Amino acid sequence: MKRILLLAGIVVVAAAAAGAFFFMKRGPNGEAKFRWTKIDRGDVTANVTATGTLSAVTTVNVGSQVSGIIARLHVDFNSQVKKGQLLAELDPTPFQQSVDQRRADLERVKVELRNAEISLTRSKNLFRQQLLAQSDLDAAQTNRDAAAASVAQSQAALKQSETNLSYTKITSPIDGVVVTRAYDLGQTVAASFQAPTLFTIAQDLTKMQVLTNIDESDVGRIRVGQVASFTVDAFPDTTFKASVSQVRLSPQTVQNVVTYPVMLDVPNPELKLRPGMTANVLLPVDTKTAVLRVPNAALRFKADTADLWVDPAKKGQKAGAAPEKGAEAKGERDAPRTAAAAPGTEPKTPGAPGTGGERMAGRGGAGGGGRPGNAGGWSGRPGGAGGAGGAGASSPRSGGGRVGTVYVDAPGTKGKLKAVSLRTLLTDGNFTAVESPDLKEGDEVVVGLATARAGAVGGSPGGGGPGGGRRPF
Repeated sequence: MKRILLLAGIVVVAAAAAGAFFFMKRGPNGEAKFRWTKIDRGDVTANVTATGTLSAVTTVNVGSQVSGIIARLHVDFNSQVKKGQLLAELDPTPFQQSVDQRRADLERVKVELRNAEISLTRSKNLFRQQLLAQSDLDAAQTNRDAAAASVAQSQAALKQSETNLSYTKITSPIDGVVVTRAYDLGQTVAASFQAPTLFTIAQDLTKMQVLTNIDESDVGRIRVGQVASFTVDAFPDTTFKASVSQVRLSPQTVQNVVTYPVMLDVPNPELKLRPGMTANVLLPVDTKTAVLRVPNAALRFKADTADLWVDPAKKGQKAGAAPEKGAEAKGERDAPRTAAAAPGTEPKTPGAPGTGGERMAGRGGAGGGGRPGNAGGWSGRPGGAGGAGGAGASSPRSGGGRVGTVYVDAPGTKGKLKAVSLRTLLTDGNFTAVESPDLKEGDEVVVGLATARAGAVGGSPGGGGPGGGRRPF
């Protein structure tokens, strides 16, 4: 009988412990209150994203230097051509007529030159016999020289006409493939002010390049030889490799946004890539290996005041703030402040919407150094006096050197959460590498609410209403 009572007591105690654990993880009605995830260890890579356009390394626009009607086309789109190969012909009739006219003019001036030479010879003989005046001899010499100049002029005009006639035959300057054909048979080519482009020829499509523009805040982390990857809409499941070949110094400003052109070399042995495709480029600029990783959702989550556990020995400390740690808390002006919440108001954690961190960041260096919308999950650091927090502002995807807060289960409490302070190192947009002596691999952190309130918008201006506010990412 005693053994049965002892077993019954053990069962009751176990059931009570299980119920307490269940109640801590779930709400009073038995539903799951929070969504949890485990902290793991892995690699985090920060990337710079951009878009660009694919093109061949060498592309030549073949035009016409003379005007005329296209009489013949010898190539079409995608035609493989060799250097010197005939591509098209213009109607040569007017140019041939010009050549014939210049030849006739040349023959005429040659006859005039021979006549002038005969007259000059006669004048010299008469001058020796003192039967001709010096002035007449000089005139004969002048007529001969003028006729010689006319011959040279006619010869140059004939060469020009012959050159124009040769321009009616359009040939390829390089070996390659015809990418564009701009004119059809019978169309008129007008080359009055500039040479119109008839064909575009790409020299070698097995070697291509991507021209992309990188924002001025990220271009400082781009180096020649850096490995990159990109995708195209034609092959969304295929990732292509590239390398940075050139970071140009010429800035481009569009609507007050400054970017710099960056050229990427792309091998294309299978000829999958084509000129003009849009490339979605990913440039890794920093990597942390084997570090603690926290989902960014955990950094964005802000717990309600009623769900937070406060150490009885620190009743005056603001709920949800990480405890100060001696000299570090006193010397670090970027760390979350731990002032007590005013009566009747809801405490706010640093970086949450409506908190001091975001307000200071929005004042342009009055104390907050962060940018709103950082991938680290908070808007800015509460700055110290004189704007000290503005000194280490990082780019939107770096997320390094900032203080954040995650929530873990408070042992021995009924579903209460404990705020844990951490410092971020790097983020890839999904996970953030962090450092914290109070966290280890396998710890569970809250990433959101599992009840119907998870989709509701926080009721209070600070994001801490009944819906469990979300901080903008």
